[in-house]
Amino acid sequence: MIEVEVHQQLYAFLREQRQPHWPHHLTMARLVARALRLERSALMQTGTQEHYRLSYLMPLLLWPGPAMIVATAAVQQWLLMVEIPQLQQWIQTPKPMLQSDRWPDPTFEGLLLTTPEIWLLDRITGLGKFPAGILTILDGVDDLEDWTRCALTLDLHPQDWHHLTLAHPPLLEVIRETQIQLTRSVFHHPPNPYECHLISPGEREILNYLYNRLQEVLPLHTPPLWRQFWQQWQLSTSLTWMTIARPSGQFSLHTAPSDVADVLGTVWSQQPVILIGNALDLEAEATLYRQRIGIRDLTCLKFAPDRQQELIQLYLPDHLPMPNTPQFQPALLQEIRQMLALRAVTLDLTVIVVGDMPLKAQLATVLAAEFGSRVQVEKTSLEPNGILVTGWEFWQQYQGQLPAPRLLAIATLPIPSLENPLVAGRVAYYKRSHQDWFRLYLLPTALSTLQRAIAPVRSQQGTVALFDSRVLHRSYGKQVLTALSPLARINYLESGVRFSSLLD
Repeated sequence: MIEVEVHQQLYAFLREQRQPHWPHHLTMARLVARALRLERSALMQTGTQEHYRLSYLMPLLLWPGPAMIVATAAVQQWLLMVEIPQLQQWIQTPKPMLQSDRWPDPTFEGLLLTTPEIWLLDRITGLGKFPAGILTILDGVDDLEDWTRCALTLDLHPQDWHHLTLAHPPLLEVIRETQIQLTRSVFHHPPNPYECHLISPGEREILNYLYNRLQEVLPLHTPPLWRQFWQQWQLSTSLTWMTIARPSGQFSLHTAPSDVADVLGTVWSQQPVILIGNALDLEAEATLYRQRIGIRDLTCLKFAPDRQQELIQLYLPDHLPMPNTPQFQPALLQEIRQMLALRAVTLDLTVIVVGDMPLKAQLATVLAAEFGSRVQVEKTSLEPNGILVTGWEFWQQYQGQLPAPRLLAIATLPIPSLENPLVAGRVAYYKRSHQDWFRLYLLPTALSTLQRAIAPVRSQQGTVALFDSRVLHRSYGKQVLTALSPLARINYLESGVRFSSLLD
């Protein structure tokens, strides 16, 4: 069977490498081989972001039939330039490879790589670029919901208003007046760090008037993008917002589904899939995650971290004020300054993650005044003993390109902020649906983000300093500690650290 051949080949390859490797390679490889043979879907949580890909590449290269890999462009480049050539040289496989936005022809029996945006749009809209029934690996599905929402987002930019006037010359004044009214309304909203806001009831009325007028005069002449926008934005489940370019005095309109479960539910029956992510759910069965992406029956597996090699030290002080109090910011600054003073002679990178944008800027200013050019804000060019102050998005995007820090300081849990209009819009959708928006959306998002953020520290058996006292005083704190496990609590940050407890 394919499982036996895959096990033997990968085992021999790993022995030949004579380097430490991910301990679950063989288990995962056999499961992927089994999924290929039985054409059965599976979901796997690896707990790591970098070391698992050999596990699915070996069975794909040995499998005689066609298969697909859906991954970001960066991951595809890594596979094609590094890992696939190593395996091909080892097993001497002639299997053809292709990067493309469509299936070449019905006779192709090779391995095709494409991006999530291209594949999802094809599966959802039925474009037919890829045939049904071909087993597909989706690599990095921690971001699947964002990929899907991005693929389905419809954007109307300033130039699209011009296209609308060209399509409907008799309504030129109506279209211009609508644009003027919306511009006036948009710039009455107070500025926020996100430079966007949800569409208000008054703005919806303005757009509704334009929509009704367009329906009166040959609506088929309306540009396709506008027709798609009207169709989606009128759905009760849609999320509609405006982004603001204040320097130019312009705005753009956007609409996307609040929930992607129903949309994705139509995708999974079209082919067997293997969903691979780092930290999708605290449970091995990934019940909440599967609910959010609309998938039901499939094999689920969660690989446990190595308690000896991936244990982190956790500094979690219990004397800090709550993050939502005025006392938190000065207390946080004092803690971080003391922490950095203790590491004055270290040559390792220190990373400080601050989700709040104003606090991030203030913290960076204070630290730069004391520690000079060592302090950089969201830069990848750093000194060996640099201090990187960053938000969550930048750290997630570039942590693989930076040296793994031995100390990662986290100001607050990455719970999505309700001050972000798009987060508030999604929460409003959960409320309208009478669903637990914190348990189903905010908390799972925070735990997944947290687990992915600390992955580089695990490789160094380093320290995570978490200054959010809600972990100690809120009921969900136990879930946070579970997400961070395996860990060893420490009492203070200095040489000769003292362990207070060991949590599995």
